[in-house]
Amino acid sequence: MRTNAARECLNRIGAWLVAGMVLLVTTAQAEVQQKIGTFAGMQVTYRVILPNSYDPGRAYPAILHFAGGGQTLQIVERSTETDWRATAEHRGYIVISPAAPDGRLYFEEGARIFPAFLDQILKSYKVEGGKLHATGHSNGGLSAFHIASLFPQYFVSVTGYPGLLNISPSERLAALQPLCLYMHVGEQDPSWLRSMQGQYALLKQRGANIQFTVEKGQGHRLDVNKDNLLGRLVGGIERARAGCT
Repeated sequence: MRTNAARECLNRIGAWLVAGMVLLVTTAQAEVQQKIGTFAGMQVTYRVILPNSYDPGRAYPAILHFAGGGQTLQIVERSTETDWRATAEHRGYIVISPAAPDGRLYFEEGARIFPAFLDQILKSYKVEGGKLHATGHSNGGLSAFHIASLFPQYFVSVTGYPGLLNISPSERLAALQPLCLYMHVGEQDPSWLRSMQGQYALLKQRGANIQFTVEKGQGHRLDVNKDNLLGRLVGGIERARAGCT
């Protein structure tokens, strides 16, 4: 009886040790934060993914990612997990993604939280060069181009997959021209393909540093795991970090 009790005790200790080891492995991975802030009178919940072994005293490249659809917190979580978490963990990026406040999309009324939201990010995290890389898909792509055209001084690059500037006044297009611009659209997404192709041609004619890619066999919601799209999205950002050379 005593032998059995001792063996059971040892088993429990072993289980506790294993649990402790799992906890250590988990905490060594990228930290995910969920934060809430108020900007321009609007309460915003946003998700932050930090790199492995994050050092707050070190500067990191940072991605401001806009989710698609209704830009709800659930969509933000899904989008950052599938599209950008691996980049944060293994390539040493900070990824920030805000949910739309009260359903107000970021290429519409939700844009009111800027630039206060950007200032808070730069205050909270040490960002490489003090500028971010905007990314987004669908409504998020519209948001990325929209916000970057309003506040270009905060950005190095804009990547829409798909995405474009939803309005085309001359001054807003001109604001984008100093940035590194990337457009990706599905071959089977005809309306977005036409619109993005037209805007690409206009920006290219104006001398913008822009790349346009039609993703073969893809529809509207691009799969970043197909044809190494994620690697190419990150490659564009890396190119932007080097000055779009």
